[in-house]
Formats: sequence, structure tokens, C-alpha cells
Amino acid sequence: MAGTKEIKRRIKSVKNTKKITKAMELVAASKMKRAVNSALASRLYAEYSWNILNSIGQNIANLDHPYFNEREVKNILFLVITSNRGQCGAYNAQILKKTLGVLKEKAGYPEATASIAMIGKKGDAFMKRVGVNIIASFTEIPDSVNLSDINPVSSLITEDFKNMKYDKVFVAYTTFISPLLQKPTIRQVLPVSKADLLELMAQLGDLKNFKTPTLEVKNDYIFEGNMKKLVSDLAEKITTMQIYQMILESNASEQSSRMIAMKNATEAAEEMIDDLTLVFNKARQAGITQEISEISAGMSSLE
Repeated sequence: MAGTKEIKRRIKSVKNTKKITKAMELVAASKMKRAVNSALASRLYAEYSWNILNSIGQNIANLDHPYFNEREVKNILFLVITSNRGQCGAYNAQILKKTLGVLKEKAGYPEATASIAMIGKKGDAFMKRVGVNIIASFTEIPDSVNLSDINPVSSLITEDFKNMKYDKVFVAYTTFISPLLQKPTIRQVLPVSKADLLELMAQLGDLKNFKTPTLEVKNDYIFEGNMKKLVSDLAEKITTMQIYQMILESNASEQSSRMIAMKNATEAAEEMIDDLTLVFNKARQAGITQEISEISAGMSSLE
């Protein structure tokens, strides 16, 4: 009966694992709901920000500001958003794979030098293993992130760009589409690109059933004070908002991916328990049959 004891031990072990994965699934589902609500709630603000910038966009051409000026691309910065924890399926692998592909091509600028800023321990560890140049790593951003939590990230990006340390800044993140679908995305945030902002807001607007913003939307504004400073501050706030939105999208994608991964693990544990139970029953039946045969053989020898 040693075989059946071993099978019983394995069944008990798998049942304990199932309890853990089920609990993790429920926790991830709760976190996912909060993360998704935060991501969806901020999309409306992002759309309104786009409408304001678009409305005064006719004046941007007359401004000489680093946020809007295209220049020769010599240095590129990639901000890559990953998770601090694992067990979230292919969430980290998808965005890191896409980032490495873009890094290899230098985002279409083969002569440029690429640097990486990381959000998340998993991505940081991976990039260090492959030997990528990491200039900054942010691993203490909480799940329930707010704008003040990302000030160090946005300050690094905006200040270095204004000081012309980098000529283009891209953010690699994961767009939340549904609990079953998340899309790895790489988007340019600096210099401010009208086309990119329109594409981003159109995408987020479609996901939320908003009216898609168009370039024809214009409002008349009366400006008091320094027009250049006003537009500069506005562009900086919108850049910060974009980064914040991308982090929220990534958080929602991470929790969704983790919930699905734990759900699949729970279902796999249930299937394994059923298979092991069948094997156990067969082994026990075989043992009973063998004992009956031995008893019958013993009785026959006594006759």
C-alpha cells in the first residue's frame, strides 16, 4: 500500500496549493476592480487635457520650447513599466519582449544611444541580466498609486528632456482593454506629438465609449501673462498625466493578468486532483484484488 500512501500525499499537497491559488485569485480580483476603476476614471481627465492642448495647438507653432521642438535624435530614453511581483502570467514577458525589440532598432534611430529607466523590480532584474544600461529604477511605487507617487519619475523625464540630455522619450507600458486582453504598447511622450496624443486619446476614448477627439475641435481662450510659460506648464502637466495614466493602465493589466493566471492555476489543480484521485482508486482496487487473490490461493493450498 506504499503506492496509495504516496498518491494520497500528493493529493493533499495539490489541494493545499489549490487553496493558495484560489486565495490569490480572489485577492487579485479585488485589486483588479480598484485598479480598473482608477484607470477608467482618469481617462476622462486625460481626454479633457487633450482637448485643451489641442484647442491652443494653433499657437504652439509660434513657441520655441523644448517640449514641442523636434531635434536631431542622439539620445533616447525608454521608461519601462513592469511589476514588483511575479505570478502574473505573461504580463512582464510581453512588455519586456516588445521593449527589447524596439531597443534593438533604437526606435528607428540606429545612430542614437538608448538608456532605460525602470518601474518595477521584475523588469529591473531582467534588464540587468541582459546587460542594458539602466539610469534609474523605481521599485517603491504602490499599487494604489496617485500623482504624488510618480513625481520623481515625471521630474526625471521632464527635467532631463528640457536640459537636452535626451532628444526623445518613450514609455513602454501595457494598455488595459479587458480582463482577458492587455496590449503591450510603446508610445512617445516627449517631444509632445499631436499625432501621438490624438491616437492615444482616440484609443482610450473608444475603450470608454467617449467621443473621439478631433483636430477640428477649437475653443477661443484669452491668455493673461506669459503665453510661453502657460503652454509649457500645461504640456508638463499633460506629460505627467500621460505617465500617470500609463501606470494606471499597467496596474490594471497586471492585476487582471494575475487573476487569470491564478484562476488557470486553480483549475489545473482541480484537474490534477481528479486525475490523482482516479489513479488512487485504481491503485487501491488493484491492492484489494491482489489481497483477495492471495487469500483465495492460500485457501486453495489448504484444501
